[in-house]
Formats: sequence, structure tokens, C-alpha cells
Amino acid sequence: MSYHAEYTKSVENPEIFWAEKAADVPWYKQPQQILSKDENGIYRWFADGEMNTAYMALDYHVEQGRGEQLAVIYDSPVTDTRSKLTYREMRDQVALFAGVLKQQGVEKGDRVVIYMPMIPEALIAMYAVARLGAVHSVVFGGFAPHELAVRIEDAEPKVVISASCGIEVKKVIEYKPMLDEAIELSAHKPEACIIFQRPQVQARMIPGQDIDWQAAMEKAQPADCVPVKGTDPLYVLYTSGTTGKPKGVQRDNGGHAVALKYSMKAIYDMNPGEVFWAASDVGWVVGHSYIVYAPLLAGCTTVVYEGKPVRTPDAGAFWRVCADYGVKALFAAPTAFRAIKKEDAEALEFGKYDTSALKTIFMAGERLDPPTYDWTVAKTGKPVVDHWWQTETGWAICGNLMGIEPKPTKPGSSTLPIPGYNIQILDAEGQPLPRGEQGSIAIKLPLPPSCLATVWGDFERFRTGYLAEAPGYYTTGDGGYMDDEGYVFIMGRTDDVINVAGHRLSTGEMEEIVAAHPAVAECAVIGVNDPLKGQAPIGLVLLKDGVETEEEVLEKELVAMVRKEIGPIACFNRAIVVQRLPKTRSGKILRKLLRQIADGKEYTVPSTIDDPASLSEIEEIMNEQGLVTKA
Repeated sequence: MSYHAEYTKSVENPEIFWAEKAADVPWYKQPQQILSKDENGIYRWFADGEMNTAYMALDYHVEQGRGEQLAVIYDSPVTDTRSKLTYREMRDQVALFAGVLKQQGVEKGDRVVIYMPMIPEALIAMYAVARLGAVHSVVFGGFAPHELAVRIEDAEPKVVISASCGIEVKKVIEYKPMLDEAIELSAHKPEACIIFQRPQVQARMIPGQDIDWQAAMEKAQPADCVPVKGTDPLYVLYTSGTTGKPKGVQRDNGGHAVALKYSMKAIYDMNPGEVFWAASDVGWVVGHSYIVYAPLLAGCTTVVYEGKPVRTPDAGAFWRVCADYGVKALFAAPTAFRAIKKEDAEALEFGKYDTSALKTIFMAGERLDPPTYDWTVAKTGKPVVDHWWQTETGWAICGNLMGIEPKPTKPGSSTLPIPGYNIQILDAEGQPLPRGEQGSIAIKLPLPPSCLATVWGDFERFRTGYLAEAPGYYTTGDGGYMDDEGYVFIMGRTDDVINVAGHRLSTGEMEEIVAAHPAVAECAVIGVNDPLKGQAPIGLVLLKDGVETEEEVLEKELVAMVRKEIGPIACFNRAIVVQRLPKTRSGKILRKLLRQIADGKEYTVPSTIDDPASLSEIEEIMNEQGLVTKA
């Protein structure tokens, strides 16, 4: 089937389309009610279907004779450890750990918070919770006690699962003291904590609260899969909220399994038995969808990587993993490739490895700037697919269907809407805009399967945050446009549009131009207050390793480039070299925080920040340069 036929069918006859896709996963009871509305008037998928996600991803494959196939490959350069689990071994470990949880009273509908590093036990814990029909909420390992406490309070877990430590490039981070502090801070107290003791640290156990993972597994009896409805929640994943209180994105079991299974072939062109690697973390949505669930739902092998794109040990780490395991599809954030490019601009490390099995490189998680796209294509010779999605959707909104009909790519575009997503570009009044005009990107309801059903425990926040701005649509919070061929260009969050002397300009477009300079590894363009023009753009620039240039000369060149591409109207006159940019752990540059610093506003350091010291450095530079002003 062509892309056009597949997409048209999905938006014109969504119930027929998704009924066909639902028939491709093993339900206990096939759904007859494909699309319905709940008591809040929200569209829901497969409400009367009965299933279990752990059964679909593990037991089913063992029953089909795939038990000896590899399910999970664990590769940890930070501990110099490698291991593998077959589908049968994975199913048995999950069933046993589900028995451990069952002994602690965990039942269908109970919540379990998981605070783990990138080890196979994190996947085992997630699947064991799903096996019991319970709801997991994974918190990124190493999150500060306050942030963990907020999530424990909101999810109200019966049990918390953790490990003694996580391991960064050159340091060991003890999790247990942070977990103990979080429980102390939280108004909700879990009934028990199960701790996996790693060799690097033996955590101090609290009698009456803490249970040793290994000891409990030795005594446990395997637990069977508990049937759940298609609309029962599989997990809650917290994403940062504008109010400071995190939003718990609630994901249904049924739609999640159907959409992810479909996506593995349609988007990623993956077949059973092939190796898929999402170089992310289980604490993020990419980790949930494409490390833990989708590869195993599709009968593939997934890679769990405990390391970084660089310095574990070098900029060839990604290529080494691809070569060692015959990875067919690699999925990572653009920031990972920018880090590789910064340390190995000529990609000398790439040439050291046999990456012939690698067919496609996928990027998502933030906007893929054309210079990073061009560099990766040029240096690897591999197709690079930029695709766009959100924690809220759980899978891609736009992309290139490599398993159906690959389309020519356009740098700066995440290609075409994925089947199921009826994308419209809206103006400030919520009316559709013509092709080529920038506006707010929205998705016409109903959303396809796997998208959030609500915000955990707060439907009103879901309604006002996503549905109220343009009735009949889900508003994404991202801005961009669609060209004449239907290609979607994401230009950044809608608040990344600045108003310069009455002209609305995209800082994402300026970043594209600045990042194209051969000396620039990465950059952020933000709008700062200007007494004459309202706002003016400035660039914060990170140089490639080994590049030497006079900052004044570089600034003049960058100003000239922006002037040439956008025109004097951009008023881009300042570009400042910095040593590092403040980012989240998943690699997103904290542009909103940079704007708050420039505007002289009070700001809160977010829990997701990777390197808090980078903020004070930037603030100092901005003050020195006279860039901090109050509106």
C-alpha cells in the first residue's frame, strides 16, 4: 500500500483502519468496540477488548516458538558488563518478579513507582507490573529527592522498586539515600521498597520497609498474567508542567500495544528477529515505547545501553554497539549526534566499525537542525529519518514510513503525518491556515491509539491544557508549517516565536542558519527584551572541539549569514560563544530558562537539568555582556 492510501484510509475511516491493526496483536478477547467515548466525552480505543501487555510482548512469542530468540541485549561500557536474555528467560524473570510484587499485595490497578538505572532489571520490573494489571510510573534514575517525592505523592504507589546505584561516566550515584529522603518528604508512604543491589554499592536497608530483590526472587513463585481492558491504564509517565507540578500522562494498554506494534514495521521497517536500538533511557517516553515495549511486541531484539554517545569511552561508542550486535535501526536524539560531531567532526571513529547491518538512523526528541542532519548523512552514508512526537502521544506524529513507502527527505522537516494523525496548522483564532503559513500545530480529534487518555488524577488539567484552545483539536504546543507537498516543518515551541518590531519570527529558523557555520557545534537563539523593537534575537554558540576563531570575527560572520537568509528584519546582531548550554538529561536545550535569565526574571532550576552549573555560567556571561534586562 502507498503512503497516500494508508494515510487517507486512517483519517477517513479510522475505525476500520485501527480494527485491522488491532487484529495484528494477540488479545484474549478481540475488541468489537473500536472507538467510543468515555464519561468525560473523550475518544477511547478498544474499550471492550481484553488483554495483557506482558503476555503480548513475551508469553505469546514463547508460545509461537520464538522462546530461544534474543529479546534483550544489555551493554554497559560504564561497568564493562554485557549480558543477553532470550524471550523465554525474559518471560520467566518477569513472571517470577511479578510473584515478588504479588507477595507484597500488588493487584490490578495498583501503582508501582520504578526508580532504576539502565539495567535489564528495569525492564523486568516494568513488565512484571504490567503482568499483574498494575500501573507503573517510572522516574528517571537519579532524580532529586524532592522531584521523586512529588511523583510518589501524585501516583500513590503501593510499592517502589529501585536499585542501590546508577553509574554515570566517572561517578557512582547512590539511589537509596535519595529514595529514603523522597519517602520522608512525601505525604504518601509506600508499603514496601524492593531494592536491586548492584556490585558497585550495597545500599543500607531499612528493616520493615526494604526488601532485597535477589533474595525475594529466590523465594518467589511465578505469577500469571492478569487480563485487563483495552482502556485500563498501563502506565503513568510524568512530564514537566507549566505550573511546576508535573503532569502524569496516562497511557491505555490497548491503544498502546496496537499503535506500537504497527509503528515497528510501518515507520522503522523492523521485522521479527531483527535488532532495534533506541539509545535513550527508560525514564523517558522513548525508553518506554522503543526500548521496553515496541521491539518486544514486534518480536524484535532490543538493546539496553548503559553509557553515553561520547566518553564511554569515545565518540565511536554508538558505532561500536551497532557493529557488535548487528543493529538494523538506531534511534537517538539529535543532541547525541551533535556530541559525536563535536568530538569527532571528521567521523574517523565511524570508519573503524562494520555498520553494514545498520539500515536507517532515526532522530527525535527535539528539533533536528539541518546541519546535524547533513553531517550525519554525509559521514555515515545512512538514511537519516527525522520524526516528531511527544511524551503525550507515545509514538510519532510525523515521520517517514520506511516500512511502507519511504519518501524523499527534506532537511528541517519531519516528513509527513503518520497514519492516524490528522494534522492542521491553526491561526490564533483556531482556524486552519493555508499551506506554507506558520501557525500552531494541532491534531484533529480523534487522536489515534496510544495517545494520552487524560492527565493522571486531573481530567480538568488535561482538558484545559490540550483541548480547550481549539475545540475539536488537540493542540501540541509546537509551531510550524506544512509545505505544498504536505511535509511538516516543526519550528519549535509556540513560545519560541519572537516579535521583532511587529514581525513574528521563528528562533528555530535562525538557529538553523547559525548552526550551519562550520565552526559551530550547537547553538540556541532566544529573544531578549529590546526597548525599541520589543524583542531582539541573540545567539548562544558552542564551538566544535579544536576550532580556534576570534569571537568578534565569528559574530560578524553569523550576523551576515542570518541577514542574508532572513534579511535585516531579523535584527540578529549578537552571537556569544559559551562553553556549554543548559540541557535536560534527554538533551533538550532549556530555552525558556535562558529567556527568563535574559529577562531578569526569577526562575526555578528544573529537576530534569543535566548540569545545573551551566545555568550560572550562562547567567554570568549574559550579565557581563549587558544582555540581562527587565521588561
